[in-house]
Amino acid sequence: MNQEAMKLPGAFSWNELMTTDVTSAKAFYHALFGWDMHDEPIPKGTYTLLIAGEHKLGGIMAIPADAAGVPPSWGAYVTVDDVDQQTTRASSLGGRIIRPPEDIPNVGRFAVISDPQGAMLSIITYTSQG
Repeated sequence: MNQEAMKLPGAFSWNELMTTDVTSAKAFYHALFGWDMHDEPIPKGTYTLLIAGEHKLGGIMAIPADAAGVPPSWGAYVTVDDVDQQTTRASSLGGRIIRPPEDIPNVGRFAVISDPQGAMLSIITYTSQG
């Protein structure tokens, strides 16, 4: 999928691994899929971009302190027009807000929701440069 198509509302647009061992995860996924990786500083450490050819596919990061105890896992992001509006809508449809809307500098605004059965999903609205 091209980068612009990923930003269409309703598209699965990003995948992110939160793990306890970033170094081992990077080695594993590079060997398994041949992904190129680029580390970028973020306020809480380092974020590793996963790249295939010219396409950014996702990222790897250490599990943040506010998620301590959560097992390593992959998370998916779905693009929406307005994160705040969709968070409210999810709640009105019986879902839960796991992490309220928050800005990611130079990327966009995201939130983590769960459906009524408890399956979690991240939603995101990208900024024009994100």
